[in-house]
Amino acid sequence: MIWCLHGAVGMAADWKRFGAAMGKTGESVRRVDLWRYLDCAPMSLEEFGRVFCDEVAGAGTGSDVLVGYSMGGRLALHALLETAERKAGLFRAAVIVSAHPGLQDAEERLQRMARDAEWAGKALTGDWGRFLDQWEGQAVLGASPGEGASTGGHGDLADRRLLLPRRQAVARSFMDWSLGKQADLRERLRGIGCPVLWMTGARDAKFSRLAAEVVPSLPAGRHVKLGGAGHRLPWELANGFDDQVRTFLATVPTE
Repeated sequence: MIWCLHGAVGMAADWKRFGAAMGKTGESVRRVDLWRYLDCAPMSLEEFGRVFCDEVAGAGTGSDVLVGYSMGGRLALHALLETAERKAGLFRAAVIVSAHPGLQDAEERLQRMARDAEWAGKALTGDWGRFLDQWEGQAVLGASPGEGASTGGHGDLADRRLLLPRRQAVARSFMDWSLGKQADLRERLRGIGCPVLWMTGARDAKFSRLAAEVVPSLPAGRHVKLGGAGHRLPWELANGFDDQVRTFLATVPTE
């Protein structure tokens, strides 16, 4: 089973196309709704790792692979670290996409928490359409303000307007799962024993640099940088992303 974790202001349905593509080669995909973890109460990044690993273990699907994009990539790292601490060998492999290993400067973490608190306020009480326009207008996402607020300019992404009823959980994610709240995971990554494919788009210079920096710490890590794509690699270069994942999984034993 391939477990897919979406990004910030994202949806489980973002992985629908990927799931269909993997299904053609016999892989089963479970698209995880991350907002349900925040629907009722706060949850730290570390607690998510524990709860999610319990869920995967309880599912008994076997031969599990973890795929996480951006925020979902950071959550995936916490799940991998949790299973490493348990010495459970829960995941046979992982694919991390456009993820941050953690800020190293304390002042930078405080600044990030402050910015994310502003995003939380906009998500919780502001006009939803305006919030989406501002979110999609960020340079890292490669869109201009007003350009496809529903999809961020990528047709395979689910319509973000449908997230309006989940706005409380979305807002909470900016607080609980802020990059500013995340510890610097660089040293701890050495404990992740399963094969890890860390992917970035060549146009996403910042996250490509971060990947090149941290992947050597992974005992079985590999960084692939694909040209013609930015931060939203799985949707900007869908076929290339699929091919890389298939090739990677073909090298990983299923048991």
